[in-house]
Amino acid sequence: MLESMEQLIRELALLPRGSSVLCAVSGGADSICLLHALYRLRPKLGFSLAAAHYDHGLRGAASHRDAAFVVQFVKLCCGADLLSDGSILPPVPLFTGSGDVSGEAKRRGAGIEETARDMRYAFLRQAAREAGADLIATAHTADDNVETVLFHLARGSGLRGLTGIQPARDGLIRPLLTTTRREVEEYLAYYGLPHVEDHTNADQRFARNRIRHQVVPVLEGVCPGFAARMADTAALLRADEDYLSGQARALSAQAVFQDGGLSIPAALIGEAPDPLAVRAVRQLIGQLNGGDQNCGQVHLESVVRLCRGKDPSARVDLPYGLVARREYQTLALVRRQERPPLDEVFVSPPGEWEAGGWHIACSAEPYTGQPQGPWEFWLDRAKVPALILRSRRTGDRLKLRGRPEKTVKKWYVEEKLPAHLRAFLPILVLQDRVTAAAGLGPAEAFLPLPGAEAWHITIKPLTGGPT
Repeated sequence: MLESMEQLIRELALLPRGSSVLCAVSGGADSICLLHALYRLRPKLGFSLAAAHYDHGLRGAASHRDAAFVVQFVKLCCGADLLSDGSILPPVPLFTGSGDVSGEAKRRGAGIEETARDMRYAFLRQAAREAGADLIATAHTADDNVETVLFHLARGSGLRGLTGIQPARDGLIRPLLTTTRREVEEYLAYYGLPHVEDHTNADQRFARNRIRHQVVPVLEGVCPGFAARMADTAALLRADEDYLSGQARALSAQAVFQDGGLSIPAALIGEAPDPLAVRAVRQLIGQLNGGDQNCGQVHLESVVRLCRGKDPSARVDLPYGLVARREYQTLALVRRQERPPLDEVFVSPPGEWEAGGWHIACSAEPYTGQPQGPWEFWLDRAKVPALILRSRRTGDRLKLRGRPEKTVKKWYVEEKLPAHLRAFLPILVLQDRVTAAAGLGPAEAFLPLPGAEAWHITIKPLTGGPT
């Protein structure tokens, strides 16, 4: 078993020489085996070792028993180690923590298992920082991998789900991933190592336990060595997944951060083959949300359809508070920001105002013939003594210089202003007449002549405002 474990570590460079690893220890057979094996391998492979135990507080006295057992085990079995050259490796330090998982799950409105995992990994990462550890080792075995693959297969999964548990990812390593549970038991028996049993592992109300105790034994009976072969199959599928993900990364890498979100030409995603398009979308969501998020296939495919569709203003709501929007030829991924339309505000120029996420500046100066723009323009002071700021209303009309009069809504569409902005764009109104519209510019009737006194107006989004 040690040889198999060492081979995996070397092949995948899980524990580079000089690194430091924190081993997560529950007290169960797998984690005790992992800790002891790492303890024995550390002088040979040249890494530092620490241990950590988290008490979820879910099983009352049994949880406290497990915590006490881990403390005793580390003290008695992972002490200072005298090497053949006379040097001494220090004892393995143990970091412990606990939390009210049930209470936290109620507060979040989340499941117990999900909350327990989040709290456990948060503790492990904090303990790793305190220990100065680069890596965290968890005791997932080949059997765990088989159960994961079968569970994903039964639930319905793409290639990603069928690759099982990753040997290394985001600072986590699984050195026992090619080791079967039987080998773990034989290792513990050989060295006479005690461990504690979690009675919930036998509770067949949990789907994973039913797979472990009912499905896997049948498959092992049909094909002896099933678990080991399934691990090999998962590794082959993982290689395929890595290749496809690499190809998709060439697409997602072309996205640019803009206005707090990501923008990419929709055609890059829409014209890619499905296997690459879906993976590229997943990668984009991960970039924006700080990790490779496990977003549902239905959401990923919806974004791909968004890129392939003809609606220039369509949108898809995504998990993690994100929104995917078509902005004509662009796909934008942004955080969801729900804002009401701009309230009506009376302003008396000159001055500066903030309203609805916008900054509007108005100063008095002679008009010298500068170009009139959609976000910076000049209005005749004599014709505009005061203004009202508000959002567009049904029936608002605007005549731009040298162009026919149309509704503001039609102008928005023709000028391809993103649909998500239209309800928030400021309109400048005088006695129910539109004098100017942000993103479009001033009305012809209120333009100043060169040399006339004018209002110089600029409109910009505030930081965090509509963009």
